Amino acid sequence: MADPHSVPAGGVIPYLTIPSRGGQAAVEFYRAAFGAEELFRNLAEDGERIMHSRLMINGALVMLSDEFPEYGMPADVRPQAVTLHLQVDDADEWWARALVAGAVPTMPLADQFWGDRYGRLTDPFGHSWSIGAPVRKD
Repeated sequence: MADPHSVPAGGVIPYLTIPSRGGQAAVEFYRAAFGAEELFRNLAEDGERIMHSRLMINGALVMLSDEFPEYGMPADVRPQAVTLHLQVDDADEWWARALVAGAVPTMPLADQFWGDRYGRLTDPFGHSWSIGAPVRKD
């Protein structure tokens, strides 16, 4: 993506709402856990909350902002019912990096019947992530 201000047409881009003024910490977590590159950031007038951040994670866009009840967003957001999946080259490496950064496992990383090494975890902001890679046949 040459222009960090552009967003490609089409596709689906997850947009995460981060509770409790945790937007800046979330960007740092996603950098450490998933190798995110922040392409763009707008701060609110208070200079603390993120109005909009655009991240590149594993070749795909993920956007986020802090919660803004004054703009009609619900206060005290509790993420649920969605899992963001990372299909990667080495599930063990991505898994270990996420745990070191502070993610909490909710389904252990293991070889699954469908042929992937797969597990799920929750980030410090309540969002569910899964990590998967084809089982290695060394």
